[in-house]
This record gives sequence, C-alpha cells and structure tokens, in this order.
Amino acid sequence: MSMVVWVDGALVGPREKALSAVDHGVTVGDGVFETCAVYDGTAFALTRHLRRLARSAAGLGLDAPDEALVRDGVAQVLQAAGTDAGRLRITVTAGYGPLGSGREPGAQTVVVAASPAAPGATAKVARSPWVRNERSAVAGLKTTSYAENVVALADAASRGADEAILANTLGDLCEGTGSNVFVERAGELVTPRLDVGCLAGITRELLLEWALDEGLPVREAREGELPFSVLDDVAAGRAHLALAGSVRNIQPVVRLDDTDVEAGELSLRARELFDRRRAADVDP
Repeated sequence: MSMVVWVDGALVGPREKALSAVDHGVTVGDGVFETCAVYDGTAFALTRHLRRLARSAAGLGLDAPDEALVRDGVAQVLQAAGTDAGRLRITVTAGYGPLGSGREPGAQTVVVAASPAAPGATAKVARSPWVRNERSAVAGLKTTSYAENVVALADAASRGADEAILANTLGDLCEGTGSNVFVERAGELVTPRLDVGCLAGITRELLLEWALDEGLPVREAREGELPFSVLDDVAAGRAHLALAGSVRNIQPVVRLDDTDVEAGELSLRARELFDRRRAADVDP
C-alpha cells in the first residue's frame, strides 16, 4: 500500500488531479485538518479528532464540516487501505475561491487520505530558531497554513533531528511542529499551558486524563513555569523531555540538538500507560 485518497465522495488516485486549481486551501491555505493514528483498520480517537476539526473550522470562520460526509470518507478510505494503514488525514478547505484572501461562499472541499506509518519509540529534537506567535489569529487551531512548520521541521531534519521545538514570542516553551511537549523533572511530567499558543493535542489531552485516572503525576504547567530555557536543563541531564502526538503517541526524547540525553523514567511510564489504554479503547 502507498496511499489511498478520497475527495468529495469518491476514491481517486494519489497523483490524480482532483482539486480545483483555485481551491482556497491551495491558494491561501484556507482550511483545517486532523491526523489520526490507525490501528487494525480503525482510526484512533476519531470522535475527539472530529470535534477538534469542528473547533478549528469555527476558529477560522468556516462552516462546520459535514461530519456524516467525513465519516463516510473515512470508512471508504480505511476499507480500501486495509490493515496496512497507519496514518489517516482529514482535510477540509473553504473550497473554490478568489485568488486573494477573501472567500466566496460555496461548498467545502473534503479530502481523506491514509498511508502506512512507522513511528519510532523515541525522538530526536532540535531547538528551532523561530518562534510560535501565541497572539496569532490561528494560534491553537489546526489549519492547513503549515509553511512555518515545514520550514522549522526541515531545519531540524538538516541537523539530524525528527522534530523541532519552538518557544513562543514571550520565551515560553511552546510545542513541536507536530507535537506537544512534556518536561520531566522533580518527579512530574509537565506540559505547557494552552495559552502559550500550543495546539490542544488529542494525545496530550488523553495522557492528562489517563494519568489522572491512574495516579501518574502528569499536569499542565503553571504560568511562567516552563521557559524555553528549561531545555538547557534537559541537555544537562537535570530534566527529561517527551513528545506527544497522533501517530507518534508518547515518545521520550533521546537527543536534543547535538547532545544525547536519557529517556526519563516517568516518560517511559507515560508511554506504557498510553499504549495500554489506547489498545483498550479505540475511540476514548
């Protein structure tokens, strides 16, 4: 299997020209998306992902996506993909539009695609020279305007990393290009508050809930508790770092910039907890 793609009600070839050349998602990145892990032909936490898709659309000023249509697309794609699928992406754009930033009322474009995925058990990260704007109009929304992430991730990859870690404009630790971050120190796993500009990740959300259920010390940071400089403590071995995201789940970090670091004991326990709980409930 390479990739299975569905656009507006029909399966299409992955290289088939299936969108308008002036779709607003193409011309100005006017759209929202979700990525789910797929296990044994089923999308994980699909209901939560669709709920966030609707929140992102509302934040962008788009009509709520047609959930029944999206679920139909998901079903068709996963049936065609079989058990080889590991990643599912749902994209909803504003559809046909003018060449400028203004929108033209009309039907949205809906794309569902699946491909294999082989996430590692650990991660290598690099500090990004760019920052996340916590006051942006799209802060905390999962939009297709993703060029900042593409550039930051390419820079990290050029330095041997598989994720870039960003501060916000105030110097707070924020997030990765496609992940939330957790800092392990003093016997706790602590993740940045949402008001620093990071995405409200589904994996982040579930880990906070499940850790509370099982008495694992995982929590949201207090205001100002996690400056970007906390990564100096990680590099020095005084703290540890873990990533959380769809497909990657929980990944302890084993390299920061050019320094090998140890996976934290609590990060490893969080990875085990998440893997166990997600295996027990495919749509928590």
